[in-house]
Amino acid sequence: MASKVIHAYFNDDDILMQAVKKVKATKHHIEEVYCPFPVHGLDKAMGLAPTRIAITSFMYGCLGLIVAIVMMNYIMIVDWPQDIGGKPSFSYIENMPAFVPIMFEMTVFFAAHLMVITFYLRSRLWPFKKAENPDVRTTDDHFVMEIEVHGDEKGLMTLLQESGAVEINKVEK
Repeated sequence: MASKVIHAYFNDDDILMQAVKKVKATKHHIEEVYCPFPVHGLDKAMGLAPTRIAITSFMYGCLGLIVAIVMMNYIMIVDWPQDIGGKPSFSYIENMPAFVPIMFEMTVFFAAHLMVITFYLRSRLWPFKKAENPDVRTTDDHFVMEIEVHGDEKGLMTLLQESGAVEINKVEK
């Protein structure tokens, strides 16, 4: 079943922020806000939950550290022990200071790459995905607030007009 949404267009981010606060104060649900650039504080004004991607980044970094330790222990101690600079390879602990840069780099490598993959999967951004942008102007100089219509449609359109919307469209989604 198609739902009816209203697209309200704004040409200034400050006006958009005030409109978002007014719409949220009247208990309307904002589906999405499309912006040509990040607007500071918009996520809080919309009432979005904080992201948990930092937690996953920490877990991926820990995974990278574990992989680095296991890999270096196997390569340098178990599989092919070498006497480098007169330092015997009897145990991993004796040679760990030499491995610290490798552990750091693997931690950063795993955290960065797996975090990007997680972000793309979570955002449902995969190759050849059709863009969900409702209007090409939102990539240049306009902001679009998409609000699902429940109940008083006229009152919502009046509120948006009073909030500084330069254009308001009803769309079947």
